[in-house]
Amino acid sequence: MTTLRFAVDNLSCAGCAGRAERALSAAPGVSEASVNIANRMAQVTGDASPETLRTALKAAGYPAREATHRLSIDGMTCASCTGRVERALSEVPGVLSASVNLATQTASIRVLEGSVMPETLAGIVTETGYPAKPVDNETPTDHNSEIEPLRRNTLIAGALTLPVFLTEMGGHLYPPLHHAIMGSIGMQTFWVLQFLLITLVLVWPGRRFFRIGLPLLAKGSPDMNSLVALGTLAAWTYSTIATFAPALLPDGTRAVYFEAAGVIVTLILAGRWMEARAKGRTGAAIRHLIGLRPDTVLLSRDGDFVEVPLAEVAVGDVIMVRPGGRIAVDGVVTEGTSYVDESMITGEPVPVAKATDDAVTGGTINGRKPLTYRATAVGSNTVLARIIDMVQTAQGAKLPIQALADKVVRIFVPVVLGIAALTVLTWLIIGPQPALGHALVAGVAVLIIACPCAMGLATPTSIMVGTGRAAELGVLFRKGDALQRLDDAKVVAFDKTGTLTEGRPSLVDQFTAPGTDASEMLRLTAAVEQGSDHPVARAILSAAPGDLPKVTDSETVPGYGLTATLDGQTLLVGSEDHLIRNGVDTAPLQDAIARFADKGHSLVCLARDGQAFAVFAIADQIKPSAKPAIDALHAAGLKVAMVSGDNPAAANAIARQLGIDHVTAGVRPDGKVDAIRALRDRFGTVAFVGDGINDAPALAEADIGLAIGTGTDVAIEAADIVLSSGRVSGVVNAVDVSKHTMRNIRQNLFWAFAYNTALIPVAAGVLYPAFGILLSPMLGAGAMALSSVFVLTNALRLRSIAPVQADAPSPSYKEAPA
Repeated sequence: MTTLRFAVDNLSCAGCAGRAERALSAAPGVSEASVNIANRMAQVTGDASPETLRTALKAAGYPAREATHRLSIDGMTCASCTGRVERALSEVPGVLSASVNLATQTASIRVLEGSVMPETLAGIVTETGYPAKPVDNETPTDHNSEIEPLRRNTLIAGALTLPVFLTEMGGHLYPPLHHAIMGSIGMQTFWVLQFLLITLVLVWPGRRFFRIGLPLLAKGSPDMNSLVALGTLAAWTYSTIATFAPALLPDGTRAVYFEAAGVIVTLILAGRWMEARAKGRTGAAIRHLIGLRPDTVLLSRDGDFVEVPLAEVAVGDVIMVRPGGRIAVDGVVTEGTSYVDESMITGEPVPVAKATDDAVTGGTINGRKPLTYRATAVGSNTVLARIIDMVQTAQGAKLPIQALADKVVRIFVPVVLGIAALTVLTWLIIGPQPALGHALVAGVAVLIIACPCAMGLATPTSIMVGTGRAAELGVLFRKGDALQRLDDAKVVAFDKTGTLTEGRPSLVDQFTAPGTDASEMLRLTAAVEQGSDHPVARAILSAAPGDLPKVTDSETVPGYGLTATLDGQTLLVGSEDHLIRNGVDTAPLQDAIARFADKGHSLVCLARDGQAFAVFAIADQIKPSAKPAIDALHAAGLKVAMVSGDNPAAANAIARQLGIDHVTAGVRPDGKVDAIRALRDRFGTVAFVGDGINDAPALAEADIGLAIGTGTDVAIEAADIVLSSGRVSGVVNAVDVSKHTMRNIRQNLFWAFAYNTALIPVAAGVLYPAFGILLSPMLGAGAMALSSVFVLTNALRLRSIAPVQADAPSPSYKEAPA
């Protein structure tokens, strides 16, 4: 029976508290429950799980508030360690879920808010055998702190082991060396010197294996350190007995294996040293993002700009950034003009022009002129802070593909201990003489060669490097499992407006009657449209050259167009029907009207004094990167669909230009959800790309939702992946990163499983009857160390993923021939 206190949402009166209390009391396993409206806290006594309480409150409409704590953990060396820490955290009252990442040496724990403090969780992990401390989301994991101690210990172990290894193994390879040693100092003195040197190795640089591994073994929860400690201790103990008490051993079995114990410790330390260096590189993306913020800023105080720490900046403060300086927080320009390099946030290399009232983002670099801006978001509310949080959340995620490895790792070390014991027993019963020596060699080799490290690192290291590289390319995975789901996608569906197109109408084509000046016709049309705020009118006005003349007697005819007078001439601007209703013959424009209408363009016609002179085609321009991106998706073997609320003619016209396979047009937001379901039924796993509030239901319904970063917050919150660059090519980069990362994970898992499956039997001596081969524990230690390094090195290859060049120059506007 435990008592939990946690925060509850949506409580506005005593009646709410009563209903929440009754919902908790009715939950299975609850013996007593109370809800306090004053502090909005619930107190529950019983043995109900936190998930049960959460579900009961959610069903009642008063959800329990949740919080996520993050811990930095030392001493985890293999997947068995992470599994043990996860189980310890999951058993804490109030914990909803716990995820431990071996690559980052961190734990992310989701709890009922107020039920357990991060310091308590850190204490529990420390008691489990792995020192832990709470950290915030902006603290990068520092693997560099463990590199120097590991380097030092490796060099010390190597220096102490090398004389033993060279003399012992050299004597086997070059008999005169052995005879020289025996003739000068004798075998007993030689073994005593080996004993002294290797004992130093075990109690000095190698003590970490015994300090961590033996207590865990005593608790019945052995890990990788336990295997190394047992193996080296067995070799050292046998050798020590052979040196000082040989009478305890059967005849013919006196031999020493000090060099094996020393080389095992040295090689495994060397492996962990290389592993730590590689881990440091895997977290480079997060450290780079955190390093984008300056330590100090120039803040406006009493008319002057003074240098203050970044932490002192508040919303509303006015800040100046010098040429070439970093913009500290999100804000709006109040003075100055400059170009800002936003590549570190969006992945786009071209600097963006900034002037008064333009938004700037913290972490970006100012150009050659000073800018003054007002802070609109600071601390954890900035775009950069949210990006860091997204990347860290994705990096700490566990993918479905990891489930099998986790199940194997849970029983791996105990199984290896069992195999080692069985190996020793088998050799003692049926092995050739000296059976005890063979049994020791085989048993130690099994303990040393087994490597749960590779299985534990296979997935998280690839996720870390892959999501970090994705962030550099302007692709932010908000949910880690989206990395795997995107790899499974069979069709990518796009919203049209604002996603494939610019989201604002513009003049794309025009036709003018023979003998007329095209620029003058456009100027007259814009003059009539001056008073209108219709998007089509704005498109005409933005394309018109020079100053516009003033018209008189302007009149709007709803649903048709406008009528106005200019210098005594009557001008009609609007639809074809508008001209026909006023008795104008549109025959001269018919070919152009039919051609433009077939492309789904909106049409604006011009007549002067009863004669048709011009027709203008208005359309939402296709983004320059859309066609190359869709071609790249096709090349990757994906189907491409478009789901749009626009009219079918316009949607189909866009689809034809882009080569889209399937079009659903004229649908409302709830209709987009049905369209996603239909695509799933027809093609399989669906990825949907959108940017607006109306896309949020479809983004949530799709198997993978990708939000254009320039879109609304509602769309971004509903998405699994955010494309911060705002370009369609970001979709291709997301797919490319997903496919590369998942392929990398499969390679790592295959290596980890194949390595252990193949080499553990070899270490046990399965090849001895047929080939006389018995694997040396020293070779086993080298193989084990290299297996982890292989996994990490393979994951680091993801840092070289190149951005997909799915861009094209903006199409230039050309007038249609007269």
